[in-house]
Amino acid sequence: MLREAATALVELIFDWGYLGIFILMTIESSFIPFPSEIILIPAGYLASKGEMNIWMIMFSALSGSMAGAFTNYYLALFLGRKILKKYGKYLFINEGALQKMDEYFAKHGHISTFIGRLIPGIRQLISIPAGLARMNLAVFSIYTALGAGIWAAILVALGYMIGENQELLESYLKQITIITLVILFLLASWYAYVQKNKRDKSE
Repeated sequence: MLREAATALVELIFDWGYLGIFILMTIESSFIPFPSEIILIPAGYLASKGEMNIWMIMFSALSGSMAGAFTNYYLALFLGRKILKKYGKYLFINEGALQKMDEYFAKHGHISTFIGRLIPGIRQLISIPAGLARMNLAVFSIYTALGAGIWAAILVALGYMIGENQELLESYLKQITIITLVILFLLASWYAYVQKNKRDKSE
């Protein structure tokens, strides 16, 4: 089933070209949980065959990721807070909780956004709390682009180097995901340690 879907996507990308990558990555980066690996790995494979340009793939992928992220950000910014202020009490979310979220993202939004963009299952959703907290748009954009760009580069490189070897792709993708999560855990731990030292010195 997955192999058939991947084959269909290769054909779709080939037919629609870079616009197809942009649209699919916009969908992947918004509310719909669409796996980016079955978009960018086939695109990387097409680049290895000389049928697509790897830099245009990256540009289309990153542009689509940003478009999806901005969709979530602005929906949460303009609609999310209104909904939570009206119905948040039923979810045990009050004005104080929103204020704490605002303060958290003002201080730690950059690291949260960057790490979130690299965690499977969370990368599509991290834009929502950022929008709810009215995170600085420039900071949000920079760290979203950084996280999305790294992940896109990994997937395109896998497709470019390994191609159609499905078993090898799955093995490498699993290993890379584990390594990425370990690195992110270490980064988060280091960041927490630095912040704790700052608080201790200020007291």
